[in-house]
Amino acid sequence: MPFTQKLKELGLNLTIVPPAVANYVGFQVVGNLVIISGQLPIKDGQVAIKGKVGAEINLEQAIEAARLCAINILTQLNTACGGDLSKVERCVRLGGFVNCTADYTDQPKVINGASDLMVAVFGDAGRHARAAVGVNALPLGAAVEVEAIFSLKA
Repeated sequence: MPFTQKLKELGLNLTIVPPAVANYVGFQVVGNLVIISGQLPIKDGQVAIKGKVGAEINLEQAIEAARLCAINILTQLNTACGGDLSKVERCVRLGGFVNCTADYTDQPKVINGASDLMVAVFGDAGRHARAAVGVNALPLGAAVEVEAIFSLKA
């Protein structure tokens, strides 16, 4: 199934690119790789899920935050591909950061919110290498941040 059709089935609109929150660009294309800067759970122009996972943010909210980050990754990727996601060969890697309490250990479950969406959109080509780490703070108080690398077809 074409990726654009899958996006429609999932009800995802990739037209609004979240702006950078500092001095960087949302993505870089280097050879056949698209490297996407860390994306926050921004929705409607603001961080939708803020706080510390394991304190005021529960696992389900954190998973949703990771999914929002993944939607923003896909939006950046769509822009990098000129609106043609058929150029994508595969998701190579995700790096996930969870703003969490010192004793929190479910970071992999949180970042599954992003990983699961990549597989839902790209199928087997969405399976990727990954890191899921806990941190003591993220920009703008976000609960989660996710970065990505994709390869493009030659």
